[in-house]
Amino acid sequence: MGLFRLLFWIILIAAAFWLWRRLTSKPKTTGEPPLTTVTTVRCAECGVHLPREQALQSHDRWYCSQAHLEQDSKSGGN
Repeated sequence: MGLFRLLFWIILIAAAFWLWRRLTSKPKTTGEPPLTTVTTVRCAECGVHLPREQALQSHDRWYCSQAHLEQDSKSGGN
């Protein structure tokens, strides 16, 4: 009977220690940055893809620079 009592206390102490470590440990981080999506558009003049926030729009066409916007409008793109 003494052996069972000893095993019971060892298991109880081990479970309490495991629970204490689990509750006090900091959450593990993976170190990976969160994934973000960027909407890209294609320049109507040269075909380069760039983020929509950096592009210039004229009607339904997108351009990578002011020069391409002007060049396309002069050549009759719009």
